[in-house]
Amino acid sequence: MYLTYFNGNWAEGNAPLFGAMDHSVWLGSSVFDGARSIRGQLPDLRPHLQRVIHSAERVGLRCPLSVEQMEQLVREGVAKFPADAELYIRPLVFGTDGLLIPVPDKSAFALTLFDAPMPPFTGFSACLSTLRRPDALMAPTDAKASSLYANTSKALREARDRGFDNAVVCDSAGHVAEFASANLFFVTPEGKVVTPVPNGTFLSGITRARVIDLLAQAGVPVEERSVRPEELDSAVEIFNTGNYGKVTPCVRYEGRTLPVGPIATLARDRYMAFAAGA
Repeated sequence: MYLTYFNGNWAEGNAPLFGAMDHSVWLGSSVFDGARSIRGQLPDLRPHLQRVIHSAERVGLRCPLSVEQMEQLVREGVAKFPADAELYIRPLVFGTDGLLIPVPDKSAFALTLFDAPMPPFTGFSACLSTLRRPDALMAPTDAKASSLYANTSKALREARDRGFDNAVVCDSAGHVAEFASANLFFVTPEGKVVTPVPNGTFLSGITRARVIDLLAQAGVPVEERSVRPEELDSAVEIFNTGNYGKVTPCVRYEGRTLPVGPIATLARDRYMAFAAGA
């Protein structure tokens, strides 16, 4: 089920939003964010809503709603679903006017909620992509901009053509940035938990920050640093964090099979416990 709020009304299905001349359609001026409703709980909702406002500003748009107004709409929308629903929440801000530069005051807003059951904790496969993440001098990497996802889609297509579910993407200097669609963590042979340090080439996710904090509370520090791709060849665990699956283990990287390890399991368990009380 899809439910979209746009121009003061809720509509079911894939609601039409754009005109053929809208700036967002032909020049890509749109941003979005993703949050979750898990059986009525809304973990870290406000940071996600704040980020969509920030993302809009970074690409020359202006979100027409405040965090409080968006939160009210989210709660109104969630109440239209069954109490045990697991939903994806997607606020979207897009440009409707302008030639090459979008007109900020002509930015539009839509909020879509749809059924998206939490994926099972069984894992995914990944390979090393031939593609690179752009840096902040090349693209709006400090925003959750729709235009960045053409590169994400290309990396995922490449991975799936090779028989993998996802891809590890490096930055322009050749260091690991993240998975194509989520942030990356791994455990070294010495037992250290590592994640690539934010360097302007990828969004340091809200779920990523939450997991780092939850692991620290459990006595498991996470080291943020530059990561060479060859380090993943000896990792004893690899897992991702992101809004869709929250914490998901990588169970095959290139030619190696990996376990659903204790650190990923701990991170998942602690996140779901946090979400249940959100």
